[in-house]
Amino acid sequence: MLRIKLNELAKGTDNSLVQTEVWRWDGIGWNECIPQQEEDFIRADDDLFVTIPAEAGLYRVDYSKKPVEALYFLPELDDSELRADLLHPAPFKLKEGTRWGYIDNVGRTGIEPRYEYAEDFQENGLAIVQRNDKSGLIDSSGREKVRPAYSFIAPFSEGRAVVSDAKGYTLIDERGKQVTAARYDYLNSLHEGRAMFSKQSTTGTSRYGYLDAQGKEVLPAVYEDASDFMNGTALVKLGDREFALIDPQGTVLHTYKYPFVGYPGDGLLAYQATENGKYGYLRIDGSIAIEPQYTAALPFSAGRAVINTAENYGNAYGLIDKQGKLVVPAQYYEVQQLGEDRVALGTPVYPDQPYRGSRYAIADAVTGRILSTHPLLGVNNYQNGLASVFDATDTYFIDKSGKKAAQPPVIAGSGTLSFSGSLIRADVDQRTAYYDRRGNQVWRQNGVITLRPPYSVLEKKYKPNRDYLVYYPVIEGIANSEVSREVNDKLRSLSLAEGAGTGEGTQDYSYTGDFAVSFFRKNLLVLELSGYKYPFGAAHGMPTRIYVHINLRNGKFYALRDLFKPGSKYVAKLSAIVGKQIANDPQYSYVFPDTYKGITADQPFFVDEEALYLYFAPYEIAPYAAGFPTFRIPYAEIMGLISTEGEFWQSFH
Repeated sequence: MLRIKLNELAKGTDNSLVQTEVWRWDGIGWNECIPQQEEDFIRADDDLFVTIPAEAGLYRVDYSKKPVEALYFLPELDDSELRADLLHPAPFKLKEGTRWGYIDNVGRTGIEPRYEYAEDFQENGLAIVQRNDKSGLIDSSGREKVRPAYSFIAPFSEGRAVVSDAKGYTLIDERGKQVTAARYDYLNSLHEGRAMFSKQSTTGTSRYGYLDAQGKEVLPAVYEDASDFMNGTALVKLGDREFALIDPQGTVLHTYKYPFVGYPGDGLLAYQATENGKYGYLRIDGSIAIEPQYTAALPFSAGRAVINTAENYGNAYGLIDKQGKLVVPAQYYEVQQLGEDRVALGTPVYPDQPYRGSRYAIADAVTGRILSTHPLLGVNNYQNGLASVFDATDTYFIDKSGKKAAQPPVIAGSGTLSFSGSLIRADVDQRTAYYDRRGNQVWRQNGVITLRPPYSVLEKKYKPNRDYLVYYPVIEGIANSEVSREVNDKLRSLSLAEGAGTGEGTQDYSYTGDFAVSFFRKNLLVLELSGYKYPFGAAHGMPTRIYVHINLRNGKFYALRDLFKPGSKYVAKLSAIVGKQIANDPQYSYVFPDTYKGITADQPFFVDEEALYLYFAPYEIAPYAAGFPTFRIPYAEIMGLISTEGEFWQSFH
């Protein structure tokens, strides 16, 4: 396929979008329509384009312009003037894989995409980013304030952030300086000047204490359990059947001698009077406010609490007030407090398979009156009178009446909308876009990955129902149209983007699939096709990963054997190398003993410019949590086996 840019057509039209149709002359008339991208209006990397087959013929491009509503443009800013509240994290699909950067309020790139993940800028002007699976901090100019060296960084709270590395958890200040050299088994964020930590005692059990903002252990690790401070108090467990409410100095204000006492909310604490008994609520002073009668009782918030009355781990949730009166009858599979005096009442979409999800109605949390019965499949908390929701077709905001809000946008697909400064961020069907408050799209994740002319990879979407979503690659630029068709048909099939997922009611699993460019050099393109299948009701799903190695000149897909000389003993040699790594490298200590028996002739693999990588599926030789155990073998170690004159090797050398 060949791509023709249409940028000239859009000049002088205030960034109008261009709708296109391409027709081919068949000798009689313009009767053959050439399919384009699935979107009605196409924009990729700010380039407007159409594609035509790389075959001789007469082609005609019809186009029409769709004006977009004028955006409100902020004043021009130099890079040095970019402020954190004007920058928004955004993912870009590149030939190096997906990388995150930042855009400004009009969709321009403010910080180049170079991170594996990037979070919002915080009030202190710092943002958490990830590179090489490590977390660091940058400022709004993109300068690293903390080098990516931590396995985890939590958001700042009261001028401190929790970080962790191989040594354990500690606190850093806003300059990235560790405020204490000590490391802890666990550490929570600062709340009211106290950060809860845990240490393992000499008996092997964990004990909890509290640090102050300077990292000093102001309350030693003597508690069996502990919670964050809130409203000047924290709940701790002193011993068996003994809980206490303490102040920041550790003074015991009240004690509660019960098998279980929950965290305080609105001056009430859930409790069990007997081991494994029903739940009720205590007042702060220890007197009984609501007698035990529930099989589950969540903390109070805004004067109400979610409770469950079903026996045998069933679901019969309702909402009570502080007197124990039912505001919402205990008959729902789910009840979610959304804030701002609103709740979501959930009933199973499929009554015989409740684990497949709920449909929600919106109700008034004060009166219990149902406000909207339109079935929502996902709901989020209210903020300033709006809540992000999605139904069977769209994602949008609802107002406090429970109805679709006047605030745009409305986006096809399932996901969430959130406010990001003056913009609205949309994370829908696993893709990110930004809109202004009028609903005009300011930026969207690109759907074209440019390799080098004439090659590029287009993203296509396959979503036959809400439980099946696949993004699959289409390669453009292969000169022979028949080869191009065969390559892309195979990629679609390998991506499971055809046939499957068409029976929503009878489908007993969900599936998501995606792809990324893993490696591109000379004529070799390596694509990673990933998937995740989750059988409904299972403890977890099963991930899949396939790497395809394609020669873009001839469309050939390479197998592992194609890398090596005919008749070479590559299976035995590679098996021995991997076995040696398992035996001698501590990073592979998770491999099950005696499970590795060597590799197969068609072992899953991928290559880059420096090495061959062999990998195994979850559970094959290691626990599920280990993911895909992968072994790196530098070419220098196996050069005698490699067919350096062979087509596979020559495709990227």
